[in-house]
Amino acid sequence: FELAKAGYKTGKNLIVRIFYMDTKRRFTSPEEIEKRGGEALKEFYRFKPNVLVTLDDNAFRTVALRLVGQHVPIVFSGMNGQPEDYDRIVDWMETRKHPGKNITGVYENLHVLDALRIYKKLFPGIKKVVFITDLSPTGCAITKQIISELNSTPSFPCPWEFRMALSWEDYKKIIISLDRDPMVSAIYPVAVTLPSQSGKRFTAPEIFKWTTKHIKKPEIAVNHEFARMGLFGGAAVDFFSMGRQAGRMVIRILKGEYPGNIPIEKAEKYVLVFNLDRARELGIKIPQEILLSADEVIQSATKKQRRAGYQDVNELH
Repeated sequence: FELAKAGYKTGKNLIVRIFYMDTKRRFTSPEEIEKRGGEALKEFYRFKPNVLVTLDDNAFRTVALRLVGQHVPIVFSGMNGQPEDYDRIVDWMETRKHPGKNITGVYENLHVLDALRIYKKLFPGIKKVVFITDLSPTGCAITKQIISELNSTPSFPCPWEFRMALSWEDYKKIIISLDRDPMVSAIYPVAVTLPSQSGKRFTAPEIFKWTTKHIKKPEIAVNHEFARMGLFGGAAVDFFSMGRQAGRMVIRILKGEYPGNIPIEKAEKYVLVFNLDRARELGIKIPQEILLSADEVIQSATKKQRRAGYQDVNELH
């Protein structure tokens, strides 16, 4: 979108090549993630782009960090890990304001405090929110990121605590325990890859499908895709806005700026998204003024609409 506005048109003066690593659903083990990173690097060397864009931590860690100091400019987006933590692995950054080398990008701000404030407004009597993460590299990065955002304020909208799921079996025990705990009002599930005793690795769609069947408390969705998978919703990461921020950086680089002189940015915006199907399951009536201010409202087509040929619909406000 930003590239098109700046006059870059695919097929005219722009060629885009996409390599989908698929490390959140298909290639999920540490070994598979590393292998996919190597395959992405091979594709990079074949294509020889003017700018490389990496999305999410796995791509940054297994691809971008291997290209530090090379001639190719790199823009990352959706990175949950702290830039300073990655700098301890490979020296790629001087400071966030002045990265210095061939990499810059957009750090994924989760807007956790905004999410809790909105829940406090929705549920004034809220008691406690429990964050559930996993041991994957992204899970550990998200844990640190949430704590960092929460520690940025001296007062919290509501009490909170963390639970770390070590496995699929452990996760199920945590959910059942939280469902029975009267002090827990809502959960913030961000465990998205869990090993099991059978050897199978469970991913977000399977995890959330099971979760919504076994807990009768609202789930804060960290992004709108999780709300589409069935979680209740709330203040979620705005992937589109974050992508536009990264796109503006790409434009600056294509126009001659050095990435090391472009400050690293935090994702600026969040979206308000609610899954009305889940709200109905939970018996929650969202106030009209909040619903009307939502950026996205997700609901299934009614039986009458399906008979008329409608698919499941997403109402965009």
